[in-house]
Amino acid sequence: MFSLEQLHGFVAVAEELHFGRAADRLNLTQPPLSRRIQQLEREMGVELLTRTRRSVRLTPAGRAFLADARRILELSEHATLSARRTSLGQAGTVSLGFTAVAAYSQLDSVLTAVREQLPHVDLVLREAVSSTLRAALLAGDLDLALVRPPADDPGLVTAPLSRETLLAALPAGHRLAGRAADPDVGDFDGEPFVMYSPSEARYFHEVLTGVFRAARVSPVFVQHLAQVHTVLALVRAGLGVSLVPAAAQRLRFDGVVLRPVGGLADAPVELDLAWRGDNDNPALAALVAAIAPSA
Repeated sequence: MFSLEQLHGFVAVAEELHFGRAADRLNLTQPPLSRRIQQLEREMGVELLTRTRRSVRLTPAGRAFLADARRILELSEHATLSARRTSLGQAGTVSLGFTAVAAYSQLDSVLTAVREQLPHVDLVLREAVSSTLRAALLAGDLDLALVRPPADDPGLVTAPLSRETLLAALPAGHRLAGRAADPDVGDFDGEPFVMYSPSEARYFHEVLTGVFRAARVSPVFVQHLAQVHTVLALVRAGLGVSLVPAAAQRLRFDGVVLRPVGGLADAPVELDLAWRGDNDNPALAALVAAIAPSA
């Protein structure tokens, strides 16, 4: 079977039609280059070049083989480059999970980082709630996820990605939406409130429960939902008020007024990166470094 060295030699001679120039191009002397071509012809059982004292010409077989030889060399270079990029984490595939809120708060910056810093890494995206994403990480079905804390499952590694504040979500005609002063946490006492599910949206449920407990207020929970956009839809329908992460401003729900809230801790809503500590995907390590350099 012919070697890549033989192909390089043949292509150089075929393009230069001169053994001396081809040898210079390959940083060789003429005798070893001639031997490479002769070995290639013996391996293939055909004459590829017609040689005279004054000229070198391609035979019909040589002309046909030249195109294939170039393709083989190009494929070889591509395969070598691909393997190098993969070993360095510059190429490959990363399966990335994210929550619905993360889709309009942080996912765009993640995708931008991949496009700009890791253009040869392919992402396989999956949306789910944080508990489902953590289970998928542990099962090996995901490489990386944007999840709400705590991601304290044994085997998972986390790094903080972002923090944001909570805003009051109010029906446009609500008394708190029309007044000049921003609402306070105390204004929600006894107020019909669209709450988050304690199972499917456990993180937001626990954050808001802590907020109300600290402020000693007791809203009237009229519904328990999993997704922020569904909470906003029910607020718009007038079923009650709610608290939503600041990223919800990007949804631009008509009929819903978003206002800052007094009495809240600064940026209480957190989002983490999570991945399995024993995941040896080189592209995963490169992606984590691109998204969260301090991780």
